[in-house]
Amino acid sequence: MRAVYLPGQRRVDVRQVADPRPGPGEVLVRMRASAICGSDLRAIYREHLGTGPEAYRDVVAGHEPSGDVVEVGPDCRRFAVGDRVAVYHIAGCGLCHECRLGYMIGCTSSLRAAYGWQRDGGHAEVMVAAESTLVALPDSLSYLDGACVACGFGTVYEALRRADVSGADTVLVVGMGPMGLAAGMLAKALGATTTVGVDIAPTRLALGTELGAIDHAVVSDEHAVDRVRSLTEGGCEVAVDCSGSAAGRLVAVHGTRRWGRCVFVGEGGRLDIDVSQALIHTQLTVYGSWVTSVWRMVELVERLARWDLHPERTVTHRFPLEEAAEAYRVADSGQAGKVALVMGG
Repeated sequence: MRAVYLPGQRRVDVRQVADPRPGPGEVLVRMRASAICGSDLRAIYREHLGTGPEAYRDVVAGHEPSGDVVEVGPDCRRFAVGDRVAVYHIAGCGLCHECRLGYMIGCTSSLRAAYGWQRDGGHAEVMVAAESTLVALPDSLSYLDGACVACGFGTVYEALRRADVSGADTVLVVGMGPMGLAAGMLAKALGATTTVGVDIAPTRLALGTELGAIDHAVVSDEHAVDRVRSLTEGGCEVAVDCSGSAAGRLVAVHGTRRWGRCVFVGEGGRLDIDVSQALIHTQLTVYGSWVTSVWRMVELVERLARWDLHPERTVTHRFPLEEAAEAYRVADSGQAGKVALVMGG
């Protein structure tokens, strides 16, 4: 089969490799869609960073896969051939505290392996997945919907639920890339009365407005916080930083009204802030939210179907597997929405 590897330094290598076979508790999934995540760009495509969760082990790339089950290994108990699935992107040990909570992203065992990072991922014609990481995909959702759920929409849904977003809230989204688009769309689905998007790229703000993810677009500059406060009568009840930048996080904090909730989702960057003035005296609650859990991803898929909300609307560029290099180039430009590889049907 054909499979995509990321050697670093913005290179993409499409190789011909042997078809994998599922072992005990595993299934073989025929890939229909596999999206590109900003974490892949930051920590693998550009250069190989870190150890532990960010250690890339020269495996098939892609941790946002969706497809259908074509073979079932021994000891599988839930899924069968023909089932449409999205794949939660980390296989944990299943026994540590984090795994028992459903948050395999935080698995503390040496057995933890993320698809596309430490075990083969979805940028291929087929992939082997642990049955425990599969999420059933309703017929009303497309394979691209499923691929977008696996990380992007799941991650921001977790953040919004943690901040308890409701119809009582206005929501600020800083960073209008694919995650920011998802945050705006989901905030509205959860009842947010107004959404404000902040980004340095006018093209991404325009896309957020076009998709209905944001009601107000604010260009990120030295006046951004003042504009946010003016639009929302003093700031938003909830802010979500998807930018992962120091400047973006400051906008998120200062754009949150007193007694509000601020969630950091975007990876990387730092935060240097006057804690007393910005957090203590304003009574802010600040959350760090790392991806999502399997059970929360199941909940999201069910609600997307109920809401008739389709994450694939955020996909602005689709490429076949053999054009993976161009797909990564477009995603890395910082001007596109979600970019995905689409494999057949």
